Amino acid sequence: MNIILAVVVCLIVSVGDASAQQPASAKPATEAMCPMQGAHSQMNERGEEGRGFSQSATTHHFFLKPNGGVIQVEANESADAASRDEVRMHLGHVARAFQNGDFDIPMFVHDTVPPGVPEMKRPRKEIRYTFEESASGGRVIISRADKDAVAAIHDFLRFQIEDHNTGDATTVR
Repeated sequence: MNIILAVVVCLIVSVGDASAQQPASAKPATEAMCPMQGAHSQMNERGEEGRGFSQSATTHHFFLKPNGGVIQVEANESADAASRDEVRMHLGHVARAFQNGDFDIPMFVHDTVPPGVPEMKRPRKEIRYTFEESASGGRVIISRADKDAVAAIHDFLRFQIEDHNTGDATTVR
């Protein structure tokens, strides 16, 4: 048992020494070991810039529905009125922008054109983007009856689920 404790202490000390000697421009060890962690961190940084609210103080969810889907963002703390209000302002803007065929924010945040966006731009007048407030934030309800547009919406939302690591269902519910 003492040997195990000594090994653990040595590892902790050596990691502390290595990080103290690491230049400020070096990536954290978790990013160096797992590039996907770095990509997710960069997406969150772009998300904070593009959305105007803290990604760590809020939670995103994406739901696939038979006629489209839902983008939902909530403040993690019910008393966090600032995050709640910023989320509401952002989602209201998203609904208007998407309705006008403007998908610049998700393209900026994800540093790519998300799947489904080109197809969602074409019939934009037929797809409805409706903002609704919730107790801790809000949601954008995306709806369309046309099966091709619904498939594009589902592709877009599945991409969001994967890129944000939300764990939401990727099947229609």
